[in-house]
Amino acid sequence: MSTNENSSQASTNSSATAGRPRSEEAHKAILDATLELLVEVGFSAMTVEGVASRAGVGKATIYRRWPSKLPLVVEAFGQLPGFEPVDTGTLAEDLKKMLRSYLQAFNSTPLSAVLPSLAGERAHNPELSELFEPVSKGRRQPLIEAFERAVARGELAADTDVELAADLVVGPIAVSLFFKGGRLNPRMVGPMVDMALSGIAPGR
Repeated sequence: MSTNENSSQASTNSSATAGRPRSEEAHKAILDATLELLVEVGFSAMTVEGVASRAGVGKATIYRRWPSKLPLVVEAFGQLPGFEPVDTGTLAEDLKKMLRSYLQAFNSTPLSAVLPSLAGERAHNPELSELFEPVSKGRRQPLIEAFERAVARGELAADTDVELAADLVVGPIAVSLFFKGGRLNPRMVGPMVDMALSGIAPGR
């Protein structure tokens, strides 16, 4: 290969490499702008035009990545903290560590504003609900796995409905969020878990 060809190839590779970070930066800027607007105006009032303006990109840049605002919102939501895996060897400690960490993240990120907005929208937006469900399920999986390990260890009966058990444990969070308002206090976790497990695990 000639010197000119080598130079041309290097220039092409350099351009491709240089272009990649810009694309990634634009992607992140769009997702960040989406979350900001969800917090500020909510799902219904948020528009692709508004996201493009906030992110400093053209609408075409957004539509090349997402066909509408629904998948954009779902992906942006997926960037927010969910339940983190914890394995201490006991179900109660797994749940307490997991839930305290989640509530701390909930109170310190846009999750506290975005989750209620999307939860309310799901009730009358089947398309959003369909897109949102696998993301929601994936974020919940560490919680389910904690119960599955407890069943395997014999802490819970083999026929325990782990999905229902998980709902019983985290139910007070939803009640506090949607019916009582205000910030979720991580101090509620200990009593919440102990009271729930006293009904789930016979003899506790």
